[in-house]
Amino acid sequence: MGRPPKHDADRLLDAAAELLAEGGPAAVTMSAVAKAVGAPSGSVYHRFPDRPALLAALWSRTLRHFHDELLAVLTIENPEEAIRRSARATLDWARRNPREAAVLLAGARELGERDWSRQAHKDTALLDAAIQDALTELIARTGDTGAAATDRVLLAVVDLPYALVRRYLRAGQQIPRHAADLAEQAAAALLGAAD
Repeated sequence: MGRPPKHDADRLLDAAAELLAEGGPAAVTMSAVAKAVGAPSGSVYHRFPDRPALLAALWSRTLRHFHDELLAVLTIENPEEAIRRSARATLDWARRNPREAAVLLAGARELGERDWSRQAHKDTALLDAAIQDALTELIARTGDTGAAATDRVLLAVVDLPYALVRRYLRAGQQIPRHAADLAEQAAAALLGAAD
């Protein structure tokens, strides 16, 4: 039985996320990742054949981790609770995972998605479809699928939490604990505005 690899894919992706959080997508190079973990460049190329594969894996892993947490609250049966807790979940996740939040904030385009493999595009599409389906079902559970109601839910669950995360991370600040409270309060206020 062989020993576990010293430089496994998750360790390399953690280093890539750290580099991105500190210097943006351009800072994530194969040699920079190797240097960050103290590995020979060959260790990185052994796991990822090229930079687009590394960036696609970073995006996919990060998106999956975030979506796993968000899906758990989006699917809460009571729609009002699901909306409030989903708004909060984004801020809580980003506060606990600032490097990964920086990856999502950068966006797939900045991570060179046009150069990703067909499989990477397929994987990302599946992750995005799962969230879109959950949002569509959540909106349906509210009992009002009109344009204004749909916009209200998306504002509460997607747009406002994203804006808060973006404001703090772009300023290089840690997301404060009260940001999740504000997101939840804003979601509740939007729900109250519908009455």
